[in-house]
Amino acid sequence: MGSADIVPGVSGGTIALITGIYAHLVEAISKIKFAFLKPLFKGDFKGFWNQMLDEIDFKFFIPLVLGIGIAFLTLAKVVTYCMDVHTALTYSFFLGLIIASAVILFRKLNEINIKNIIFAVIGAILTFIFVSMNPIAANHSLIVIFISGMIAICAMILPGISGSFLLLLLGQYKYMLNALHQLHFTDIIVFVIGALIGILGFSRILNYLLKNHEKITMAFLIGVMLGSLRVPAVEIANSVSVNFSGLLPCIIVAVIAFALIIVLETKFDYME
Repeated sequence: MGSADIVPGVSGGTIALITGIYAHLVEAISKIKFAFLKPLFKGDFKGFWNQMLDEIDFKFFIPLVLGIGIAFLTLAKVVTYCMDVHTALTYSFFLGLIIASAVILFRKLNEINIKNIIFAVIGAILTFIFVSMNPIAANHSLIVIFISGMIAICAMILPGISGSFLLLLLGQYKYMLNALHQLHFTDIIVFVIGALIGILGFSRILNYLLKNHEKITMAFLIGVMLGSLRVPAVEIANSVSVNFSGLLPCIIVAVIAFALIIVLETKFDYME
């Protein structure tokens, strides 16, 4: 999941589905209600400890968080290097991943109606305008990092959209990669705190939308992905000559990335 979430366009939630831990993950998160803090305030340390063990599935979360953390720390250097040295090819890979994720979500819609089209168009327009204005790309204050962590973590329970993809939209992706690479603990801790609050709070809203308004939510997310393609497209155009010879390697890389996600999704459908 950590390897998937560090690459824009790949969803950690999708990996959780493929590996069969998705239901366990959602259930384990939903059980955390912080009721174990009540005995602590009363000085009942034994009650606090027992209730915390009952609410938090440490046997599940400890290896999961360690695996994700190790992937983040090791792959951050690789992705940072690729973005600096092979900018066009890296963003071409991202572009292929995002298109494939949009196609996968489109296949899950099962139906096309006016309502779904409207929400997809709204999502695409809003996202295109947002990334065009790029309002907070240069702002890496702790509050922005905190909010970015809250939003990005939602990808853990939302198959089809990745946390790093959301960070890319928020203009915090490369900054947080460098923070991991250079071990800027203040930024990392603030981001993690935001992520913890996000997965316990905002992620439940997303879960509600998917359970009660699944089709229009999926349609909106498809629009968000399509609108966001402006980000890698601009980076590619600024890094290579816009002609056949310059774009051919980028197209090949994008097709490879697209095929990887489609094969991954096919494998998931087979296991399901």
